[in-house]
Amino acid sequence: MTQIHVITAENQHSYKESLEEYFRLRHNVFVDERGWRNLHQPDGREVDAYDNQNAVYLLAIDQDRVVGGQRLYPTLLPHMLSEVFGHMAQRGLPRAHTIYEWTRYFVVKERRMGRTDCRLLAAIQQFCLEEGVTELTAVVEMWWLPRWQQVGFQVRPLGLPTIIEGQPCIAASIKISQESLDQVRGLAGLRNFSLVRHEDVSPILDRVPHVAA
Repeated sequence: MTQIHVITAENQHSYKESLEEYFRLRHNVFVDERGWRNLHQPDGREVDAYDNQNAVYLLAIDQDRVVGGQRLYPTLLPHMLSEVFGHMAQRGLPRAHTIYEWTRYFVVKERRMGRTDCRLLAAIQQFCLEEGVTELTAVVEMWWLPRWQQVGFQVRPLGLPTIIEGQPCIAASIKISQESLDQVRGLAGLRNFSLVRHEDVSPILDRVPHVAA
């Protein structure tokens, strides 16, 4: 059964192979499938400046195989929206201790018609509720908006759509709420859904962010 694992700098040593697979899958999805050629790397690993000790990963793992993943990053540090896509947030750039950026979300092709997507979407709401994160920011293709609305996410556009790699994209804010979690759980039929955590992982809001590499 697919489980969602919480990975931080404190327990990455236990997930070296899974993270390596996640980075390679990111390259397959974003470069090979979606054609984001500016992310191409000769070694086939899609890794950027925000894959550092401040990043939190929620990976969908089924029998030791990564089938999906996503990344969170503190907005108090320089992050993708502030440094690369700031022009897309004409209505203001949300930044706070309890606001995180949500990036590098994907589900492997053969799992996109199943429950893996809903498990990951439920995981992001549940993790943030448990950790005290109140809001997420993201830059996504426009087709994500109806998908988020379908699963009960409360979305607020931060600006007007912009063409990126030939696709209309938008910067948006997502409110974290129990109502959103309940709706996505209900749609997916997820009962007794819980995240896989190591006991030695401290709450993310208690951690002091380090300057990004």
